[in-house]
Amino acid sequence: MENAIRNCFLLASLVIVCTPSLAGAAQYNVLNYGAKPDGRTDSTTAFLAAWTQACGSISRSTLYVPPGRYFLRNVQFSGPCKNNAIVVRIDGSLLAPTDYRVIGNAANWISFQHVDGVTVSGGILDGHGSGLWDCKQSGKNCPSGATTLSVSNSQNIVISGLHSLNSQMFHIVVNGCHNVRIQGVKITASGNSPNTDGIHVQLSSGVTILNSKIRTGDDCVSVGAGTTNLWIENVVCGPGHGISIGSLGKDLKEPGVQNVTVKTVTFIGTQNGLRIKTWGRPSNGFVRNVLFQHAVMTNVQNPIVIDQNYCPDNKNCPGQASGVKISGVTYQDIHGTSATKVAVKFDCSKRSPCTGIKMENVRLTYMNQPAGASCNNADGKASGFIQPSSCL
Repeated sequence: MENAIRNCFLLASLVIVCTPSLAGAAQYNVLNYGAKPDGRTDSTTAFLAAWTQACGSISRSTLYVPPGRYFLRNVQFSGPCKNNAIVVRIDGSLLAPTDYRVIGNAANWISFQHVDGVTVSGGILDGHGSGLWDCKQSGKNCPSGATTLSVSNSQNIVISGLHSLNSQMFHIVVNGCHNVRIQGVKITASGNSPNTDGIHVQLSSGVTILNSKIRTGDDCVSVGAGTTNLWIENVVCGPGHGISIGSLGKDLKEPGVQNVTVKTVTFIGTQNGLRIKTWGRPSNGFVRNVLFQHAVMTNVQNPIVIDQNYCPDNKNCPGQASGVKISGVTYQDIHGTSATKVAVKFDCSKRSPCTGIKMENVRLTYMNQPAGASCNNADGKASGFIQPSSCL
């Protein structure tokens, strides 16, 4: 399985080789279309005008954002374009409205749709989300919030060196895409900011996430239904809710998740570490062929979790068992410290027990003692030096 996903990773790497440089590319500077780097003037129209030219060019092109602070309302960069080699180079900062109500009911703040061969490089995206977080935490009637950067129905995409700051909701979403590489990104939000997942992937294949640091109030990386051939490597997470496959199984008919590798990751003070989460209701979904490898935990509340009884409202799934089938999940070389006595929790469904679970060289401690483990409806095997003692 790892070799198959490695091949996918290598294919994703080819995007970097083929990515055009600024030299020889037609350049469309947003300043030439009326953008103002003062942090106050609405530059949305100028950015869209520059995009129209870059997208309409028959040769490779660059949309260039010079140093400065640019105020943007929600903006959609749409294709298909006449070329498949567009660089969006951001040397400045893009600022969302400070009044969360301006874009709070828009699905996305900045989005790319139906594009091929687009690279987004550098820059700071400041979502100014704290006002909306406060509204949600107060219990008032608030908009759901906008994702900072969304890429949908696209292919051959690179997001590199970006800093997403204080998103209203999710920071980066990859939806319905093929061959996407996210590398060297930094994601920052308060540890108590609601629904601010760092990177969310769904209905996509061939996605690679590398060399990134994520500090947020929800999942550092969340994996939704229909994700295949996902590679996550060298990611530091904390604060946050860990790296999660799910939640899955909210709907009866749902595409599965398969061929996922998560390796060389670090969790610091997170709510969870490596988690698979499904709704406690009937579903034809599945999770299979997952490798969690080389993870370091520091003071993590729930280092290893499979939870097939997720039901946040306790209304739509009381007493029901998850139908999502989980199989072929390997935990290899996982070590560090747990903030709770029970570090491994496999709470699988009676209807669809977890099968083919493997634990190899897992060492987790609680207060300098071996941590505990709990298994329900989980079948597999453990080998190597195991702490806590395996319950498989």
